[in-house]
Amino acid sequence: MFDSDHGEHEIDIIKGLVAGVAGGLLASFLMEQFQAAWSAAARAVAPTKKRGGRKSDSATVKAANLVAEKVTGRKLPSDYKTLGGEAVHYGMGTTSAAVYGVLAEVAPIVTVGDGTGFGAGLWAVADEVAVPAAGLSKPVREIPITTHLYALASHLVYGWITETVRQAVRRAL
Repeated sequence: MFDSDHGEHEIDIIKGLVAGVAGGLLASFLMEQFQAAWSAAARAVAPTKKRGGRKSDSATVKAANLVAEKVTGRKLPSDYKTLGGEAVHYGMGTTSAAVYGVLAEVAPIVTVGDGTGFGAGLWAVADEVAVPAAGLSKPVREIPITTHLYALASHLVYGWITETVRQAVRRAL
C-alpha cells in the first residue's frame, strides 16, 4: 500500500502484476486506436495508389501462424488470421506490461518518462530487433523511416497508457 506521508509504497509483486496486466490490456486496445487514427490521417494527407498483388500478413498474423503450425501442424485458416493476429497483439501487450508492472515494484526506475521509456524500449527490442530477426518482417534497413516513426509513436502511446493505468490500479489495490 502507498504511504501517503512519505510517498513510498510497500513492494507487492502480485499487485504489480495485476496493475501491469490492467495497464497492458487497455494500452494494447488504445494503441490499436492510435494506429488506426494515424493510418487514416496518413491516407488523408497522402492517398496511396492501389497496388496489385496480395497484401502481406502483419507480423502478428505471421506469429499467430507460427504458433498454429507448432500446435496443430497446420497454418491458421484465412478466417482466423485477424483473430490470431489480435490474440498475439494482446498477448504480447499484456505479457510485456505484466513484466513491467512487476519490475515497477522492485525497480521503479523502469517507469521513467511516465512509461514512455518502457514503450521505447519495447519498440527497440521487439519491433527493431526480435520481429525482423524472427523473419516476421523485412530487415530493419528495408523498412521506410515513416514506418519506424509510426511504430515508435505507437509504442510511446502504449507505454504511457500502461504506466498511467498501472499507477491508478496500483493505488486502488
